[in-house]
Amino acid sequence: MLATQLALLDEVEPGIEEALDLVGGFDDGFTHGFARLGEQPRAALAALADALAVTPLGDRVRVAVEKVVAGSLADEHLSVLAGGRTALLGAVHDALLARLDTALGRSRAGWEAAAPADPAPSAPDNVLAGCRSWLRELAIAGWRGVDHDLVAASAQTLDAALAVPSLRRLAVLLDGLAAELRGCCPVATMDRLPARRWADLWARALLLAQPGGSPDAPAAATVVSGRLLPLGADVHEHGTAIQVQVHGVLEPAGGAPPRLVRASVSAAKVETIVGPAVWRLLAGHPVLLGALAQRRALEITDLPLLPGGDLLWRDDQARPAEPADPFATARLRLPEAIASAAPPLDRHPVRIAEPVLLENYSAAVDDRGGLVLELDGKSLPVDVSRLPACAPLTPELVARSSACLGLLRWDAGRWLLQPLAVRYALKRATAEAHTGDWALGPTDPKVVKAEAKSGDAVAVLRERAGRLLRR
Repeated sequence: MLATQLALLDEVEPGIEEALDLVGGFDDGFTHGFARLGEQPRAALAALADALAVTPLGDRVRVAVEKVVAGSLADEHLSVLAGGRTALLGAVHDALLARLDTALGRSRAGWEAAAPADPAPSAPDNVLAGCRSWLRELAIAGWRGVDHDLVAASAQTLDAALAVPSLRRLAVLLDGLAAELRGCCPVATMDRLPARRWADLWARALLLAQPGGSPDAPAAATVVSGRLLPLGADVHEHGTAIQVQVHGVLEPAGGAPPRLVRASVSAAKVETIVGPAVWRLLAGHPVLLGALAQRRALEITDLPLLPGGDLLWRDDQARPAEPADPFATARLRLPEAIASAAPPLDRHPVRIAEPVLLENYSAAVDDRGGLVLELDGKSLPVDVSRLPACAPLTPELVARSSACLGLLRWDAGRWLLQPLAVRYALKRATAEAHTGDWALGPTDPKVVKAEAKSGDAVAVLRERAGRLLRR
């Protein structure tokens, strides 16, 4: 990226701050519950209706606001409000992404609705109604009114939703929200609330809980073959789950233009499995992990590709190919790769994660104490909090680097860079560190020695689990 491109990112699209203020007003009203709306939350809902007046949702949002202010909290009215809030965030997402594509000179495919397919098995209406009922109770009570009893009321509904394969996305989302709320109970005693995050989860869940609103079946996927050139791995680690999302450039067979794609693999875990040991949980994907650790290209055959750019990964339909330097891929193929449009429900600012390559910069510390990369008088903050503990990539190496391959994200009103790989000086030579370097096990002798001393937590837990199952 050049300094002129960074300058373009510094410009704020008109209307973004105003749209986020509207969302913030909705979230503030939700905090204390829609059953007892004060003057300020009423004004915030009215402002939301005014902002959406010229959109296709305008009339329905206005009616929903009038009903909610009057004390009628029906499912249909709350669903419309969730849709209006989601639409506002989608507009912010589109404006930010358009600015980013302009700065990068990146081409992006338009979104095309999937062609009508054979109807999927419908989810039981009573299960969907149960999910909406619990979400309505949350809206009535507000986050400050959430207690153990309200969270416990979700248990039966969650069990029913988890038993329906077509509702898996909704069920996992609700399960996660309930777990967060349970861990914070009683919420009334908390000093600060993650109101934006919880409202995001609530709104998405309510939309997925509509009849036909949880399209988990990959009916819209197309089958692709060709060469996949990995750029880097974004590791998402939670106390009970691990996901590795590989960003790469796909060179389709037949000579079609290259495309930006993602391939994700995940596994359940326990909190005691941390650091490099988490890679062992993904041992069922040796081809993908080998490509990351050995920096190789992959030949894929007939893999499903969703319209949003996600490959449905199947390790047995891929094989290792020749070595492929991610920095060379980013320099030569990334500028011409076509990005995919975001699916409608994924249009949210926090979902923006675009691969970029920065070179010939200097690292410095800004007035906030954070690390920034400076290029010709322009600076880009680095989000070192996203560096995974299961990789050799550290803030110190980023500070010493001269080239960085990472993901551009937007958070708290500014653009941030999440490093996936860096090139840095090592004595009189150069070295590289990538987030996927330890996918087949750590290569640092100190880390290997520490792991040998502490033991293999994954093997121990599997042995204990097997012993319990044999009883």
